[in-house]
Amino acid sequence: MKRALILLLALAATGCASIKNIFNDVKKENIEPPTPLAEFAPTLTVQKLWDERVGRGAGESGARLAPAYADGKLYVAGVDGEVAALDAASGRTLWRKSFGKRHGFLLHRGPNSVRWAGGPAIGGDLLVVGSLEGLVQALDAGSGTERWSAQVSSEVIAAPAIAEGVVVVRTNDGRLYGLDARDGSRKWVYDRATVPVLSLRGNAAPRIAEGVVYAGEDNGKVVAMTLAEGKPIWEQTLAPGEGRTEIERLQDVDGSVAVGNGVVYAAGYRGEVAALIAQNGRPLWTHALSSYTGVAVATTQVFVIDADSVVSGLDLRTGAPNWKQEALKYRWLSEAAANDDYVVVGDLEGYVHWLAASDGKLAARARLSKREIRAQPLLVGDTVYVEDVDGVIGAYRVAK
Repeated sequence: MKRALILLLALAATGCASIKNIFNDVKKENIEPPTPLAEFAPTLTVQKLWDERVGRGAGESGARLAPAYADGKLYVAGVDGEVAALDAASGRTLWRKSFGKRHGFLLHRGPNSVRWAGGPAIGGDLLVVGSLEGLVQALDAGSGTERWSAQVSSEVIAAPAIAEGVVVVRTNDGRLYGLDARDGSRKWVYDRATVPVLSLRGNAAPRIAEGVVYAGEDNGKVVAMTLAEGKPIWEQTLAPGEGRTEIERLQDVDGSVAVGNGVVYAAGYRGEVAALIAQNGRPLWTHALSSYTGVAVATTQVFVIDADSVVSGLDLRTGAPNWKQEALKYRWLSEAAANDDYVVVGDLEGYVHWLAASDGKLAARARLSKREIRAQPLLVGDTVYVEDVDGVIGAYRVAK
């Protein structure tokens, strides 16, 4: 295993905070240097609409903070306690709220002690964000007014999910919480996952579809449970965790899980990409590939980035490979966003790359900043929103 990926490990079983992050040290310590960017003839015209900075972004937390979108507004948060709503068309700040020391919660970092790391997530008029201190905060999406707050067992470094009056929160100690969206009271806790000694720094955000919660776990499994009560329905292993040492047995489902048309798509680190029947978890197909970024799904393809940042397009029905793109190898790409025309990823040097969905060829490139882009870009129509680790957000439009 390359040293750069080892730096991503966290002592998940104990919640230890002594974590090195791949994106902090990759330039100087990666055995394989990032592939130099080659010139190419763009086939897409990309226009930068605006850029803005809100707070400090994810900073050195290792989280993958990304914007959330609803009704023409973009919602963002940062480890410095900032939460804000922006006009998605212009980047203009609509409201901004700073969270300082919170009475009644265990916080130790001075006046700006709430460090947002999970989310934000939007559902109706409710905006929810989670912190490194295990605080879950709900706000009114229109004004930023506080609705309620709840304490969970461990840091929240994945975006919550909101549906049918329930807020689902994934904590770094392997638990899933179902909170009442009205007041934050606890409806249920799922605590069956066995957290391994070592896991990747990050959590797969839960997904909700038709009254079922789907989530990836640090033990290499995908689980399904009822949204109303948190009762297990099924679980399926994507990464078996085989080997003689803890490093060799490292397993995780750390990136995006996608759900659509009765199928769950997910990828495991040191495991495989799979299409699972949503009703019972049985595989429709599997494809051997190790990934820590998860999957992006379009009408006919699944797009996945392997542990070396090689991007592949797989057939949605069979999992057969359609193409592979190695031009961005070792550039430690973000999670991918995709539609039927292109795939969008960010890299460790602040570049945003568009790949043609049909064949994987490089189609366009822009540079947001000189800092890492860890989080999945956000695709809204023909506009892409991208955020780097310092909280710089850029909006780009693909010309038709």
